Amino acid sequence: MINYDLRRIRALMFDVDGVLSQQTIPLGDDGQPRRTVNIRDGYALQLAVKRGLLVTIITGAKTENIITRYRSLGIDEVHIGCSIKVTTYEDIIRRYGLSHDEVLYMGDDIPDVPIMRLAGCTVCPADACPEVRQLSVYCSPIAGGCGCARDVIEQVLRAQGQWMADEGAFGW
Repeated sequence: MINYDLRRIRALMFDVDGVLSQQTIPLGDDGQPRRTVNIRDGYALQLAVKRGLLVTIITGAKTENIITRYRSLGIDEVHIGCSIKVTTYEDIIRRYGLSHDEVLYMGDDIPDVPIMRLAGCTVCPADACPEVRQLSVYCSPIAGGCGCARDVIEQVLRAQGQWMADEGAFGW
């Protein structure tokens, strides 16, 4: 269980590679990366949006299909090509009037460290690098791309009384 008062969380922020997709990414014949997605992560992401949480994607990847995938789940804040992710994080915090302690951030590697030093609730997948694991209040027992986002989203929604709270939870 996440050792944090999850009732305070207003925003969920996620990296893509190594968190919402697996660390190993096959390359297509055109040289473009082909990412995997986890269906249970997708269900939880769209439910979090429906339940009123701000869900944000912040990734260094520059593939347009990331925008397509996550916008189709109702996520408006999808940021690709973020070479310095903390700049995007700080902009979102400012625009939405959030405090750091209202943010859950899930990352897995060194580019996530600056955000993880700021966000109140920092979490990571089971296969995150040691530096990120050290900064995390919770390390999911599930690897990146295999349902780790579902794990943390479900915990947040349960703590807020929003997991399977009504008939709206049973559809996409």
